[in-house]
Amino acid sequence: MSTHIWIRQIHRWLSMAFTLAVIANIIAMAMQVQALWIGFLALVPLIPWLATGLYLFALPYVSRSNA
Repeated sequence: MSTHIWIRQIHRWLSMAFTLAVIANIIAMAMQVQALWIGFLALVPLIPWLATGLYLFALPYVSRSNA
């Protein structure tokens, strides 16, 4: 399987993890829970999600220059 397919799949799973972390943050804010770690919970999938997104964004431009 191609590396691009694996990175695209990882990117999709990271987006779901980020969405769940944001939902958990919203629920915690609605319940007025003052836990700082819940606020930072969304950053865990966000950093690799950014990296895979930038890779997928640059992929067509890099492959076009190699052709």
